[in-house]
Amino acid sequence: MPGDPKQEISVKPSESMIHEDILPVYPEKLWHTMSARDVISELRSSASGLSYEEAEKRLGIYGPNEISEIKKTRAMDILISQFKNILMLVLFLAAGISFGLGHYIEASAITIIAFFAISLGFVQEYRAERAIEALREMAAPSAFVIRAGTEHEIPSKEVVAGDIIVVRQGCKIPADARIIESFNLRAEEASLTGESMSSDKEAGFEGNKDIPLGDRKNMIYSGTSVSSGRGRAIVVATAMNAEYGKIAGMIQSVEDSRTPLQENMDRTGSILVKAAFAVVMLIVALGVFRGQPFVEMFIFGVALAVAVVPEALPAVVTISLAIGAQRMTKRHALIRRLPAVETLGCTSVICSDKTGTLTRDEMTVRKIYSGSRFFEISGEGYSPVGDFHENGELADPPPFLISLLKASVLCSDASISQDSIYLNWKASGDTTEAAMLTAAAKADLVKSELDSKYPRIDEIPFSSETKRMLTLHKYPDGNIVYCKGAPEIILRTCSYYLGSDGIKPLDEKTREEIIQAGIGMAKEALRVLAVAEKREDTLVYPGKDMVFLGLMGMMDPPRSETAESIKICKTAGIKTVMITGDHPITAEAIAREIGLLDSGKTPSGIVTGLELDSMDDERLEKEIERISVYARVSPVHKLRIVSALQKTGHVVAMTGDGVNDAPALKKADIGVAMGITGTDVTKEASDMTLTDDNFASIVSAVKVGRGIFGNIKKYLMYLLSSNIGEIGLMACASIAGLPLPLSAVQILYVNLATDGLPALALALDPEEKDIMERKPRDPSAGIFTRPVITLMLAGGIWSTMVNLGLFIWAKNSGRCTSEAMTMTFVSLVLIQFFKAYNFRSDRESVFNKPFANKWLNYAIAWELAMLCMVIYVPFFRTLFGVFCLHMDDWIIIIALAFSVSPVLEFFKWLERKGLLGKLD
Repeated sequence: MPGDPKQEISVKPSESMIHEDILPVYPEKLWHTMSARDVISELRSSASGLSYEEAEKRLGIYGPNEISEIKKTRAMDILISQFKNILMLVLFLAAGISFGLGHYIEASAITIIAFFAISLGFVQEYRAERAIEALREMAAPSAFVIRAGTEHEIPSKEVVAGDIIVVRQGCKIPADARIIESFNLRAEEASLTGESMSSDKEAGFEGNKDIPLGDRKNMIYSGTSVSSGRGRAIVVATAMNAEYGKIAGMIQSVEDSRTPLQENMDRTGSILVKAAFAVVMLIVALGVFRGQPFVEMFIFGVALAVAVVPEALPAVVTISLAIGAQRMTKRHALIRRLPAVETLGCTSVICSDKTGTLTRDEMTVRKIYSGSRFFEISGEGYSPVGDFHENGELADPPPFLISLLKASVLCSDASISQDSIYLNWKASGDTTEAAMLTAAAKADLVKSELDSKYPRIDEIPFSSETKRMLTLHKYPDGNIVYCKGAPEIILRTCSYYLGSDGIKPLDEKTREEIIQAGIGMAKEALRVLAVAEKREDTLVYPGKDMVFLGLMGMMDPPRSETAESIKICKTAGIKTVMITGDHPITAEAIAREIGLLDSGKTPSGIVTGLELDSMDDERLEKEIERISVYARVSPVHKLRIVSALQKTGHVVAMTGDGVNDAPALKKADIGVAMGITGTDVTKEASDMTLTDDNFASIVSAVKVGRGIFGNIKKYLMYLLSSNIGEIGLMACASIAGLPLPLSAVQILYVNLATDGLPALALALDPEEKDIMERKPRDPSAGIFTRPVITLMLAGGIWSTMVNLGLFIWAKNSGRCTSEAMTMTFVSLVLIQFFKAYNFRSDRESVFNKPFANKWLNYAIAWELAMLCMVIYVPFFRTLFGVFCLHMDDWIIIIALAFSVSPVLEFFKWLERKGLLGKLD
């Protein structure tokens, strides 16, 4: 039969080709550039495979065909690392001090919080170690090999270089191999190359050294699968030398980087510990110098240290991140590492895989050329809902278009069906054929009905060599052959075409029009197939006289919400970059449709993997800002791109679903895996998983991330401004030679009341309305920018002035020391409650929805009730050494405490006018 789709390289067994000497450690070769005969010779094998002795010897030298672990982190090492954190040390210090002072409840609470944070960090990091194990589990459990001329099924870990493996439809490939025989062989390589469609495989193909991985038609790779056909191949690489092994090596070699939040918190904790030590020592020294008992001053200094040390900081950070993770879950984003919640807030670049992330990963017929006319089809995916349009107007499919659609359905083996639970439409079989079935269903042509009405008698399957499929069907008035395939192949066999007024001879002018129509559709990144028919009693490869029915152009379309999400990213100052294994034409078309490349941007914003190879790292870093699309890239390229962006100062989020994305996901500041289509490897290597595989969910997650950082900043401003007020009050009183305005127990109460529930409530504050209209935060800038410091100092200094003034006035007005201390104590607590409301925003007025945070309202109400109990319940009054206050005392205290609000409002006004410097 002409055009036999089978390809075979015949190599006779030869004793001279099978050496007793073990193979040397061979260097990595460009196997795809060599003939099958040369590969067999190079690996000292034969078409009848290795002998049992030779295979066993090679297995003993080179080891099993499985992913090895370069470095394994012990669980104990992960646990110990959790204690190497300044915040944890501060927390345990505060717990120890509280315990020493007899505050057992507070000490226990702090200790529980510390161990909760440690346990959470341990669990998150331990789970991350599962990435390599997931990759190991992806290996094929068994393989069919030819040993000494006989086919055997063996565990895949026993496959060695030089083995001849047999592959069939549905099997998982156990190792990288050079094809020596193929019959209609196609492989599903999306997880490795990012290519959405199955790849044709040909034994006779020989490529050049620069050809990308996805275009090596004579190679099959470990971890991928055979989608159709069968063949034989000689193993050229196993274990860590295979492409999957190289990916595993990259994952293992990528070190986890610390997040901006972790760096900021460590710096903050270190600074506060040093400041607390210095100030406390100063105050204690001044007290002793004035003649106060050393033990009394030491106890007072310890109490003051507890007030200054932010023992609630790790708890607030952890709780803030946990709340953020919970909010993200509601928006279809699952967080694996809590610090990733905040890192999202300063993301400046999102590197997104195309297939299944920006697009639906469902082939869809978008355009048809039939009867010398173009038709567009609406609808997405495999749902049979959509309309036909001609020249922008809604149109009913004419008879010649119906003939084309009917032929495409009958000449296919795929099917589409609706899930009974979720009602989603899914394809079974080849996705290209499923797209054709969907298009026909939009014209009310159902495959099951057509198959029943026009039964198939015979068929010749599609092959990569013939590039066409033929089926023979029984009609009442005779049999008809339908054929679909590559346009240039189908058109070569056609002598007629079907037009609006019937079948006509296919002249050269019409033939050229069809060719140009196909070229135009291909330029739109559509995969174009031609369909033809012929009345024929038997099924043979027709050489001529077929009737051309039309061209069908299809593509994996963008998700409907992707364009809007990218627009929001632009407003938020976030650059979106497409990284794909697809052809540059396809990538460009999708990028323009979703707004990634606008009409004003030239294709210079597109770079291929080959072009990346020609760039050194320095040049790539210079060019990185202008590039929006990377096409035909490998896992190594993705890793380089992420690294280059990070070196230029960007915080990078990388999305992906295939194994080929895993190293880059781990390297990125935020690795985002797809929950539905993503492999276990990508999920384990990532920081976040999208449960709906929707790019728009990343934008929602970024918004939450920005809000979480804002809430942590609010807490720190509130906490440190309060601490400045407390330290300032005590320091100024000591320097002025005044009695201490607060006792040790009163300081501890202020610390507990103001740093507890109100601070935690700030972690629950909703995001500010314009949060996605701001540029990404510079992670190197940290939390303490000039405006933030100004607001903290303003609040702290004003608190110092008011409370010290109140203490002096109360003493001079004839009140006893106990009453003066009580008024100062209550004033300090209230002024910090007012600050809690003021610090809900560092730029918006407190009078703009002041009570929007219900948790803060509850916290303040509870603390006010507790304060009244301390003042008026005899037991507590004695315990805290306070005095009963009269109504006029309360009026004075409340008025003075409220005065902090207009002061902070003034500085916020200066900030809104741009007079305090840029905040983020």
